[in-house]
Amino acid sequence: MTQLVLSTGNVMSTGPSIIRKPGAATRSNLELVNSLRDAFIAAQQDYALQANGAANHISALDIWTERTKNGELYIPKINWSGAGLRDDASQYEITVKLFLLPDTPVQEREAYVTRALDLVRRELKIEKIHLLVVSFPGMSFEGDCEWEADKLNAQQGSLDEEIATWAIFEKLHTSGLVERLGVSEFGSEKLDAFIRRTAVPPAVDQINLKNCCKVPPPLKQLAEKHGVELNVHTDCTDILPNGTLRELLGPSPAGAGVLADTKAGADGLKGEVRPQWVARYMAFVKDRGVIENKGYFAGAELDETL
Repeated sequence: MTQLVLSTGNVMSTGPSIIRKPGAATRSNLELVNSLRDAFIAAQQDYALQANGAANHISALDIWTERTKNGELYIPKINWSGAGLRDDASQYEITVKLFLLPDTPVQEREAYVTRALDLVRRELKIEKIHLLVVSFPGMSFEGDCEWEADKLNAQQGSLDEEIATWAIFEKLHTSGLVERLGVSEFGSEKLDAFIRRTAVPPAVDQINLKNCCKVPPPLKQLAEKHGVELNVHTDCTDILPNGTLRELLGPSPAGAGVLADTKAGADGLKGEVRPQWVARYMAFVKDRGVIENKGYFAGAELDETL
């Protein structure tokens, strides 16, 4: 098994930490995919001269990616010396949204969380995260009206798995590494049951109303009762499907050429790739209310036995 770490760098501006390209303010899945593709192309171009001058036994892939001592493969290679924010960390509010992807085992999620937040802290050179929002797999907010969406939402996901996973985030909050915790796509019944079983209840609930209409009155009342801030967003819950990741990394003209095609003897890594998590980070400048730094990390597993 090989762990893959994908990164976009700062999609808001060009900078030295990775090869950074501007990203559009669009739906999160399109922004993620487009930003990753841009990062791969830019890294390949940037390291092309090194590849041309390298020894014959060094492939172009080895030039623009990096395999660490613990076996992780960074796509693309990251120059950590260029990481960090322009000003002191106290001038920013840092928010992270962690998407736990479908079919990720609960017992492995603590490792995902730890890796994702370590990468964000290293990229921004920070210690504390002000808001960490968790997007659990299988949750959405869709229906013909707000009442139907709220009712359907109550049957989604696995409350037991969500509670077990939440304990990981409660420890981060208790340790002081994360100031506030939030959830995504929790309707009134789900949020009520969740609050009853958690020691540290969510301070924020993000809901996507694009496929509905407005905030259901029961959810609004429950949020007011427990002091939960309701935020509306346009994020895609299925942010990095298996097929999309394989296309991004594959040998097609639109792919990065990291993965080989199915033909024997083809260049590239062979195996089945499974996305595990995506972390989106944003650094808001407090006194101006603007985003200075925004980017993504994603984790995946390459099973080379298949």
